[in-house]
Amino acid sequence: MLEAVHEIGIYIHRFHNLDLFKQGWYQIKITMKWENEDCGSVGTPARVAQYAAPDLGSDDVYGIWRIDDRDHSFSTQPFRIRYAKQDILLSMMVSFNLSPINLEVPSASAVILKFELLYTPVLDSRSNIQDSLNKTASVHEFRLPPKSLLGLHAYCPVHFDSYHSVLVDITVHVSLLKSAAYSFSEKVPSDPTANGNDVGGEHDKSKQVMLVHALSSASDILKEELLKLSQAINQPIDIKEITSNELFGAALRSDPEVADAEVSNELPNVSENPIGEVDFRNNVFLNMLSEDKLLKLIDLIGNQMFYLWSIFLNFHRANITKILEFLCNQWAVDRKSEWSIWMVYTKVEMPHQYISSLVDGSSYQGLHGRSPVMRKLTGDPAQTAAMRAGLHRRSIAQMMMNNQFIQDMHIFGDPSRIPVVLVEQVVNAPLRSVSGNSYFNQLLDQKDTNSLFDELGSDTTKALSEVNTHPNGHVLKIVVFVHGFQGHHLDLRLIRNQWLLIDPKVEFLMSEANEDKTSADFREMGHRLAQEVVSFVKKKMDKVSRSGVLRLIKLNFVGHSIGNLILRTALTDSIMEPYLKYLHTYLSVSGPHLGYLYSSNSIFNGGLWVLKKLKGTQCLHQLTFTDDPDLQNTFLYKLSKHKTLENFRNIILLSSPQDGYVPYHSARIEMCPASSGDNSKKGKVFLEMLNECLDQIRARSFEHRVFMRCDVNFDISLQGKNLNTIIGRAAHIEFLETDIFARFIMWSFPDLFR
Repeated sequence: MLEAVHEIGIYIHRFHNLDLFKQGWYQIKITMKWENEDCGSVGTPARVAQYAAPDLGSDDVYGIWRIDDRDHSFSTQPFRIRYAKQDILLSMMVSFNLSPINLEVPSASAVILKFELLYTPVLDSRSNIQDSLNKTASVHEFRLPPKSLLGLHAYCPVHFDSYHSVLVDITVHVSLLKSAAYSFSEKVPSDPTANGNDVGGEHDKSKQVMLVHALSSASDILKEELLKLSQAINQPIDIKEITSNELFGAALRSDPEVADAEVSNELPNVSENPIGEVDFRNNVFLNMLSEDKLLKLIDLIGNQMFYLWSIFLNFHRANITKILEFLCNQWAVDRKSEWSIWMVYTKVEMPHQYISSLVDGSSYQGLHGRSPVMRKLTGDPAQTAAMRAGLHRRSIAQMMMNNQFIQDMHIFGDPSRIPVVLVEQVVNAPLRSVSGNSYFNQLLDQKDTNSLFDELGSDTTKALSEVNTHPNGHVLKIVVFVHGFQGHHLDLRLIRNQWLLIDPKVEFLMSEANEDKTSADFREMGHRLAQEVVSFVKKKMDKVSRSGVLRLIKLNFVGHSIGNLILRTALTDSIMEPYLKYLHTYLSVSGPHLGYLYSSNSIFNGGLWVLKKLKGTQCLHQLTFTDDPDLQNTFLYKLSKHKTLENFRNIILLSSPQDGYVPYHSARIEMCPASSGDNSKKGKVFLEMLNECLDQIRARSFEHRVFMRCDVNFDISLQGKNLNTIIGRAAHIEFLETDIFARFIMWSFPDLFR
């Protein structure tokens, strides 16, 4: 009987707890099936290889893995999660057999790979753990496209969902094999319907030819992948004898039918490829063979595939650490192209001169003393961006999805509902030089610097002075996350989790200094944050000094909403001054950097007015420039004069035209239509603030600075029309409740977050 089988190997390396909310016992359950549910065929666990013995003496692992014949599933041994960043080493390979639908190879259907996270609380008796693990806490599915079923070796990180944030390091290995080669296949029950349509005698010649094609392609892919892995990890593997024509070429050439065809020139130059091997994918050549010879050829190629697959499994087990690292790195490299469907890239040049409205320009001097260039915006940039993203979203349905690599169903399940990100990479322009405002005129006097270090204490001063002097020392990377108005310190945890996936060694501070205190003056909130940051940095520096030498500090900030103004205010505090030269990446998530001088959301403006009148919220007065009758004495105007942005090496501004809580231009630090025609003092003040911020972002000629604006367009159609969508709150909160946009941006530019 002629039969092929897809073997899909799932290597489960470790379970890493990023952000599980509950302690208890967990277990991973794996099943797979054809995407076409009508076929009725499911994957059956065929064998399990335990690469490293679990720590049976550990309190965190109990029992063993198991195969359930009822649903053809595989489950890992139960393990206990006690704390964040906990690792559970699983180190096992489970292989599933999946029969092609109606013996069609290559298959026209994809395969759905399903991971379930099972959970039970801590129990008094361990003997009941396995029976209690019957509750599915979360599911993460992946799609193996039809093309990948002939051969695939890829990293497949499993994260489950935002409420069960983990990292399960998994690699998937797929090939097509001749099922008769498996002596062990009879030991594991298979789906009784898998071969229900397989009746003897139905294997016509066309199917035999297709099977030869498929097996030959699978053989080529496997040989190519073996060589690629061997070279990537610098571990030699000898497959010369495998690729040699001697394995089956001689058998075919001894066949009288083939010999006669070659002698009579009926098959000129089709039976051999340039290196003298038989070309098994040439239809003319294969159709000349009898059915018996085709079956013999299938048997020969099938034996070769089994031999190759055995070599791969042994090679994988012997070099698992290096192979896992290579596949993981390859996955990271592929993210930008894989997710480019939802991202649109453009480049713009930062203005060389002041952007001028129609106000009197006599008090301004542009680059090299030239008068400012008048610029009036036409149209609404927010509407333009929303329309552009909407058109791109509608075009996604017609795009060709990658049909070879594993597809994460959180993203590929419904592609048209995934956030669209418009990335605007700003090309730097020369730093303008204006008397009294130049960066070079703002450098700290050495005397002032010394006095600031004295305030820190001798130990911290010595530690900071020695940073960068030890080439082989430790790099201390810290990320500070600052929540917004009436926010919680865990609001930005989804972005934090992505950052940890990119750089597991990073230290993070989820700021709590202003929790339940965001109605105060920005100066007070900034000072509290500065104290919290300095205390955290000192503690981490002390920890490093006890275990080694500190070579470099990278201090990163992430802010949401008014948290961006709080952190910029903190950077003006004198106690932060010694740390400013270590600023690295700043990710602003919908931050009102230019305030609410020009806010077109009348409903939201009305809400602000009520809050100011009833509660006297000081930060809202500062945001709307009503904290002082003179606009040039207001807090935000003065904040723009401080150099809070110029020390960052990377600046990413996230905005959304759907966000009605923060003016679009304010989040992007750019001109807005209303200000471009404003001749009043308000227009002048706005222009000054805008240019001050842009001057800080503009890099010096000898520096490299990355500056990007990223527009995120969410699909909020399922929320319908309600108050949240009408006033623009839905998009503002969506920044905190989904992490897909953060994945797209951060993994497309991972060096900015390392």
